[in-house]
Amino acid sequence: MLNRYNLPGTAVSGRFGHSNNLQQWAPMRYLDLTLPTPAENLALDEALLEQSESAGRPTETLRLWESNRPMVVLGRSSKIDDEIHADTCRKLDIPILRRISGGAAILTGPGCLMYAVVFSHRARGGLRAIDHAHRFVLGTLAAALAPLAPDVKYRGISDLAVGELKFSGNSVRYKRDHLLYHGTLLYNFPLELIDRCLAMPPRRPEYRRERAHGAFVTNLRLDAAAIRRALIAAWDANEPLVDWPRELTRRLAAEKYSRPEWNEKL
Repeated sequence: MLNRYNLPGTAVSGRFGHSNNLQQWAPMRYLDLTLPTPAENLALDEALLEQSESAGRPTETLRLWESNRPMVVLGRSSKIDDEIHADTCRKLDIPILRRISGGAAILTGPGCLMYAVVFSHRARGGLRAIDHAHRFVLGTLAAALAPLAPDVKYRGISDLAVGELKFSGNSVRYKRDHLLYHGTLLYNFPLELIDRCLAMPPRRPEYRRERAHGAFVTNLRLDAAAIRRALIAAWDANEPLVDWPRELTRRLAAEKYSRPEWNEKL
């Protein structure tokens, strides 16, 4: 497990993100599972968070997945008219859904590995502060990927970049005892599609310098298998999750993520 990282401007000690008592809890569980529909895939992230909340003890999970079709995912408070080109998405038959975490809209699909990690506040002190959560997770991921892509850096508020080019955007959802941290990892994505589907985000990091998506994003030049191995090692997630929350995922997909009342609420 990567227990320390040291990036420019983000020096970290044991004050947050790590606990000397992690060994007393069950090891982080691992689930590599892509479900058939966009709604089911977003629902599973939320269901894993709720499963941990209801467990009565610190329960952490790493999930990896990759959509089999392009899809737009709005942030919880994203406004459709401000963040995406909805007419273009509909013409291209690209579904538009909304996640439970904050941040701006993203476009994912084949060539973009998605990850989600559920962390326990009890097992890892300090992650209730969102800036600490970003620094801990993205610093750990940057350190895990550095042997494979030495120029990977944590940039802005919640980005990973190769030099000045972003390949990963991330967001977080908090509950009482656990948090869900999830994001994108572009590695073989048709980048030209991003400008067609997404508007300029309303909030932009300084390092972006007003660049359009096509001049700002890149693919990480690694294959998906190598990225998967790096993430599993980063979180020491070696306990396969067999009993994932099937019924809750089904219900959330049907009652929330498939419904315009949620996806088109803003």
